[in-house]
Amino acid sequence: MAATQRIAAGVAVAAACASALAGCGTGATGSKEGAHGTKEGAGAPAPKSAIRLIGDGSTAFTGAQPHLPKPKKLKPGEKPPQFVVFSWDGAGEDSQKLFSHFRKISKANNATMTYFLSGLYLLPEDKRDLYRPPQHSPGSSEIGFNDEQGIKDTVTQLRGAWLEGNEIGTHFNGHFCGTDGGVGEWSVADWKSEISQAKSFVKSWKTNTGMTKASPLPFDYDKELIGARTPCLEGKENFRKAAGRLGFRYDTSGINNQVWPKKKDGLWDLSMQLVPFPGHNYEQLTMDYNFMVSQSGTETQGDPDKQEYWGDQMRDGLLKGFQRAYDGNRAPLVIGNHFESWNGGTYMRAIDQVVESVCTKSEVRCVSFRQLADWLDAQDPAALDKLRGLKVGEAPKQGWASFLSGRPAPAPKGVPGAPAVKP
Repeated sequence: MAATQRIAAGVAVAAACASALAGCGTGATGSKEGAHGTKEGAGAPAPKSAIRLIGDGSTAFTGAQPHLPKPKKLKPGEKPPQFVVFSWDGAGEDSQKLFSHFRKISKANNATMTYFLSGLYLLPEDKRDLYRPPQHSPGSSEIGFNDEQGIKDTVTQLRGAWLEGNEIGTHFNGHFCGTDGGVGEWSVADWKSEISQAKSFVKSWKTNTGMTKASPLPFDYDKELIGARTPCLEGKENFRKAAGRLGFRYDTSGINNQVWPKKKDGLWDLSMQLVPFPGHNYEQLTMDYNFMVSQSGTETQGDPDKQEYWGDQMRDGLLKGFQRAYDGNRAPLVIGNHFESWNGGTYMRAIDQVVESVCTKSEVRCVSFRQLADWLDAQDPAALDKLRGLKVGEAPKQGWASFLSGRPAPAPKGVPGAPAVKP
């Protein structure tokens, strides 16, 4: 991929936010129903006769997405599963081959993930002027564009990922952060334009590259696209206003504690969270970049002698956050990453180990944001309200069967309404 990845400078704002909120947080077992672990509700690949090309043939309707489990409503007294979401900002395949790598890791560990595609990764450099970024000149971008091989490789990974049950979201296009036209200054109309263009680059990659004989992406992106993460976690208020009018169902652009999610502006707030940071008295955001900034600053290749330890810190912090939820309130754990070999690839190694450690555990479902949103939508609102009442790491005092039984808890002895105490 020829796209110049200068995300590091922009995401620094997220790191600052995480540090500011570091003191806010402190800290979850039924049948396995992971992405590849159940046949119920999973769609089969559509027969060739059912394939319907869309537009110039860059995308196509191919039927229900394979390996997408049907969400189940919790039964009274049933303990909720422990959801874990692994997500990737600016997903694309380059010489590092990290997209293909994590597809293999997912399949081997009963997991699906969400890949937030940057639309410019499907736009060739010589067509850059087709991008009209809000508040910037045509063809501007903070992450560059792509070349023919990079686009071909990225499309191959997107196609395979969707057919395996993974979700294709968006990280938008130019990745503008900070002042002077950054996404935090964008209006609702600006966001609508950016979203429309992100869709258009996916729906017209064949025309823009000349690869007219290539196979299409096997989904209708207008229907597939239901969520996003904004660049540097900025501009989410106006983004939500625009997204809610365009059929989006969730946003993951904030910073939360490990508690059950709720909706904001009609969208599920599925933001990343603060988890323990080994060796520190504050918590860290569940994102590779934020761990890196706390360890080596904005230097993406810091002291080689410390890189293994830094990766271990991230791995152990994520595992502590997982265990806190698994043994406690069972709040979904949301993790964000980039396809980057920062500090010698130590954070990619850490994610490998976290996936391998948690995704095959009993009662754990490593899912995409779409699957999590589907499950949340299928639940009794009253049950979700009760779950939101649990604090970080807090398990129900009377056990899950009583907590979600749908019946009022028994009154303690010695209070009005309690059974009389026999002499």
